[in-house]
Amino acid sequence: MFVVIADQIGSRTDRDRVADLLHRLDARAGDRLALPAERTAGDELQALTADPTAALDIVLECLRGGHFRAGLGIGHVAGALPASIREASGPAFIAGRRAVQKAARTSIHFAAAGADTAADDADDVDALIALLLTGRARWSAQSWELYDLLEQGLTQAAAAERLGITPQAVSKRARAAALAIDAEARRAIARLMDSADAEHSTVG
Repeated sequence: MFVVIADQIGSRTDRDRVADLLHRLDARAGDRLALPAERTAGDELQALTADPTAALDIVLECLRGGHFRAGLGIGHVAGALPASIREASGPAFIAGRRAVQKAARTSIHFAAAGADTAADDADDVDALIALLLTGRARWSAQSWELYDLLEQGLTQAAAAERLGITPQAVSKRARAAALAIDAEARRAIARLMDSADAEHSTVG
């Protein structure tokens, strides 16, 4: 199982952004969550899923905009799933807590940690997501605009029409942001996460 714990950076001097993020997470991955994502403390939220792609989507959505740090925990969840994530526990949550604490000491505001035999694979996931985030840090507003359209399932031609630019201009934007490489990397990272979670995908 995958636990994502995120907390808002500089919440004492910024407006509360947790509710907005929860809304985005529900739209992005709500149907792939084991339990609904919830605010679990003043400026913190937690999400739980068995789907590695959903877990990665959640991490990336949390980090977008630079207002949150996020920790990814990989491991077992104790007991049957409760009604609320606030009542859930187990090694995956302990790993997630360790990860978000480590994330507070990193420049990319992210870290991953694994329980037991998932620890080494989690270190690999950590390194690869760090590379992905480093690439995304260079994206322009136009890059993000195109990324969002392509993530909605539009083709580059349809995205060009939506943006009111030529297909050639869209292709140039996509190459500049290495969007195809980003998509391939996300698929590869999700496969690695799935492998890391192979022995920890149950509850009980």
